[in-house]
Amino acid sequence: MKILIVLTSHDQLGDTGRKTGFWLEELAAPYYTFKDAGATLVLASPKGGQPPLDPKSTEPDFQTDLTRRFEADADATAQLASTVRLDSVDPADFDAVFYPGGHGPLWDLANDRHSIALIEAFLAANKPVALVCHAPGVLRDVTTAEGTPLVAGRKVTGFTNSEEAGVGLTDVVPFLVEDMLKAAGGEYSKGPDWGSYVVRDGLLITGQNPSSSAETAAALVKQLGGSDQA
Repeated sequence: MKILIVLTSHDQLGDTGRKTGFWLEELAAPYYTFKDAGATLVLASPKGGQPPLDPKSTEPDFQTDLTRRFEADADATAQLASTVRLDSVDPADFDAVFYPGGHGPLWDLANDRHSIALIEAFLAANKPVALVCHAPGVLRDVTTAEGTPLVAGRKVTGFTNSEEAGVGLTDVVPFLVEDMLKAAGGEYSKGPDWGSYVVRDGLLITGQNPSSSAETAAALVKQLGGSDQA
């Protein structure tokens, strides 16, 4: 089992002058879920090398046992520091792809033609795609073979409008994940703010927020284990 993890390379939080990037829990929890399942992992990002970490995600309130484990894991941090360039990735080399969130992906991966083509290629090859929190936003311009929005008619979730309001960034982000998924025709649903909530629709798995990271990754592992695919 070989899983690709795609991270953002974007580090600016709009015009606020603050930093953003990927959210640590959304990498750490899936990383160990996959590792513990025996998966081989490759980390990629648009620019390659060390992707930017949202500094807020390392604050004490957002630390977990797995984020601490990741930060103390020399192999994991070395792998993170040397992500491969996204444009060098061949989907044929992998069984599945996972996208951690953080606000960064809304600025770069949502517009990245290599990311868009990658997701389309995985699904066309009957391979699962999983995304958590803000990462479902990268589905915005992904289409089916017929040219319709990928999420149209599919059950999906992602960071809620109320969660975005809760972190005070409604007017900072380039678009709201919940609004985008609905506008693209997705059958959007959500759980309580900040609680774990995961939706699977065939090969597409989406999680609502950071707390959903481990459950989203576990759903991907289950999917790879031979559960029904559609």
